Amino acid sequence: MGKRLCIAGILVTVLGASIPSAHGEALTSHSRTSEPQDPQRSAPLVVPRLSGPITLDGSSDEPAWSNVTPFVLFQHSPNFGSPPTEKTEVLVGFDDDFLYVAGRLYDREPGKIQASTKKRDTMSPSSDWFGVLFDTFNDKENGLGFFTTPAGLRWDGSVYNDGQPTNPVTQEPPINLSWNTFWDVETVITDRGWFVEMRIPLSSLRFQDKAGEVIMGMIAWRFIPRKNEMFVFPAIPPNWGAWSTWKPSQAQEVVLRGVQSRRPLYITPYLLGGYGLSHELNEDETEYLREEDPVTEIGLDVKYGLTSNLTLDLTLNTDFAQVEADDQQVNLTRFSLFFPEKRLFFQERSSTFEFSFGGPNRLFYSRRIGLYEGDIIPIYGGVRLVGRAGSWDVGFLSMQTAPVDELDLPSENFGVLRLRRRVFNRNSYVGGMLTSRIGSDGSYNAAYGLDGIIRLFGQDYLTVNWAQTFQDGKANRFDSLDPAKIRISWERRTINGPAYDFSYSRAGLDYEPGVGFEARENYTRFGNRLLYGWIPGERSFLNRHQVFVGGSLTLSNVDNGVESAEIGPGWTGETKSGFGGSIQPKYYQEYLTEAFELPENVEVPAGRYAFYGVEGALNTPMGRTLAFMSMLGAGGFYDGYRLSLAIIPLWNLSSTWQLEGFYQYNRVNFPDRDQGFTAHLARLRVLATITTKVTASAFVQYNGASGAVIANLRFRYNPREGNDLYIVYNDALNTDRFSEIPTLPYTDSRTILLKYSYTFNLK
Repeated sequence: MGKRLCIAGILVTVLGASIPSAHGEALTSHSRTSEPQDPQRSAPLVVPRLSGPITLDGSSDEPAWSNVTPFVLFQHSPNFGSPPTEKTEVLVGFDDDFLYVAGRLYDREPGKIQASTKKRDTMSPSSDWFGVLFDTFNDKENGLGFFTTPAGLRWDGSVYNDGQPTNPVTQEPPINLSWNTFWDVETVITDRGWFVEMRIPLSSLRFQDKAGEVIMGMIAWRFIPRKNEMFVFPAIPPNWGAWSTWKPSQAQEVVLRGVQSRRPLYITPYLLGGYGLSHELNEDETEYLREEDPVTEIGLDVKYGLTSNLTLDLTLNTDFAQVEADDQQVNLTRFSLFFPEKRLFFQERSSTFEFSFGGPNRLFYSRRIGLYEGDIIPIYGGVRLVGRAGSWDVGFLSMQTAPVDELDLPSENFGVLRLRRRVFNRNSYVGGMLTSRIGSDGSYNAAYGLDGIIRLFGQDYLTVNWAQTFQDGKANRFDSLDPAKIRISWERRTINGPAYDFSYSRAGLDYEPGVGFEARENYTRFGNRLLYGWIPGERSFLNRHQVFVGGSLTLSNVDNGVESAEIGPGWTGETKSGFGGSIQPKYYQEYLTEAFELPENVEVPAGRYAFYGVEGALNTPMGRTLAFMSMLGAGGFYDGYRLSLAIIPLWNLSSTWQLEGFYQYNRVNFPDRDQGFTAHLARLRVLATITTKVTASAFVQYNGASGAVIANLRFRYNPREGNDLYIVYNDALNTDRFSEIPTLPYTDSRTILLKYSYTFNLK
């Protein structure tokens, strides 16, 4: 499955600081000063070649480490620039095959060191953390992260968009959580603290070398949950909020000399077997017929490094049986719901294919491939090429799906080509994208897009996006705005002092990205957000806080009338102890040209509506063994009112057991029409990490709006990267069988599957 940040971006937000790293030869220019230095104005630091072998045991006591000088760490939060409260040393070196990172994480109270889970790729804020981020192409925008805890788990992920959330309101994490690669880590806890050694194959890092010399950006950090403290190298200020220490543009440049690139070849076949049960409505729609189907599959994935910069992936008979179920949602809008991608093949290097129009809207949305209205579409196979060619970032993807007669879907080919390059300065880019969707029945949809992110001055950025789509049955005129979308955004990226985000976007009547996602159609939108933020300093109990006013205006292109509008002031803040919250009252306007349905046959009639509401959130310190987050939405709702209240508890019983809950209460009422409904939404995740290689999880959901219980049980044995055994059980139960005619079956579908994959490393 793809990895998770325990409660989406909130938990990484808590960990949104960094810690240092260490280094050798050129550390004469990086003296042991306690004053923060600007990494963007200092010379690159030289990573030393290790003089002897390293035994990977976490201790970093081999003679080879004796010539490596630790980097100086600075406190990032809660008091930026202050000395770390616990001694920390970070060292980095390399040999012909590996890049090594050692962390000496001293602690005067070793009995209070926390490790809440051993599960691969799970980042819990109630664990001590140590990690490094490498901007391997030194492009100041993308990075690869390697992190661990005292339990010795492995967490790896890729950062994109310079650690800047693509949606400033929702703060969607700018991290690809499902990027995985081959590397090893060992940790040890003693009476002096905890200690780490990482061994990262050079073949796992994509980079550009010039005559055997490689320049990368590097960030390293340590997090101590019981103190809510984060230490970082280099001295990155908290001016960008929780994601400050994930910004490749703020990394310290380091040099590796005498590095030889590797071109690995990984071949991963898989075998899958199991049993499936489903119930399908008969042609007369009088009863549900039981269908049983044994499942047997075989497939293959191949990964080959064409160059040190370009990686080719091939996949045949692609299957995602091990992927966790989507989170259930209650839809209170008239628009389609957006679900994040969880399938590993599409997650890896997904930032290369990013073409965002703000929020969920994008030119390429990978869930268009192999999924259709909740049904899985078989994938024959595909090819992907990602990396860099000269000055260009390159991404190419082509996938072929099978026909599905029951859904009246033809076999389709999905194609994407993405190109980007740096211009003007180190934080500015221009690029383009081509997408295509071609059916065997002659249907087609094609699109092209051009985009640019330009750093104007300081932290002011201008983003421009343009796209046009063409498909069968449309006029397809290049000189028309009907099949086009444009977006322009000017923002100041900081939470310290004044900031803003002004945006304009327009989508025409025939704009329809067949391989993308667009929530609305034929509209013009203006969005504005002004804020002023403070980082009060050491004497205040507040870590940071901001006041803001934000809103948007969406007009119909048919008559330029108001389709949607909202505006309101707000406040958000965080204390140094880890409490956080936000509140924003809002004024809304909505115009419906046609009625739309809500759960339980409740309908909102066409017409104009104006109403008020409030949204808020509150969380306790996430570093505690038991933590809570809550969210509130209340007030007017068209010609009625609504109340949405959610609570999310996270309980770390031990490094073996972890519980995560979610409960949401939704009440919608329209008194004048004597209509309304109550919908409960509940989720429970139980995670058992017996060792770092053996995990078991249960994910059970209840959606009161649809009367469904969704169960997903998974066992995983992962002795090493690329070698996996999964046992997966899925069930979809109906709790309100008599709500429809004919009576619903007890279960819509049930499967039990066993999947085994093994990677042959032929580098």
